[in-house]
Amino acid sequence: MQITATELKNRLGQYLDAAETDPIIIEKSGRIKTVLISNAMYEKFLAYEDAYWASKAKLAEKEGYLGKKAAEALLHGN
Repeated sequence: MQITATELKNRLGQYLDAAETDPIIIEKSGRIKTVLISNAMYEKFLAYEDAYWASKAKLAEKEGYLGKKAAEALLHGN
């Protein structure tokens, strides 16, 4: 569902309820500004993000570490 910021302001309670089941895309000045989602959806996104970074950390650990000098050289473009 896509609505304007004015519509959201005028019917906030209705859209808070609607966001429990579907994201609400909010436009301001003709451009998409924000997406309103339920807390359950937000928590799910956080869990996915945590799982993603955990898998990246495990992969990095498996591949080994660069060491301090190599990491600094990489960061400084040397």
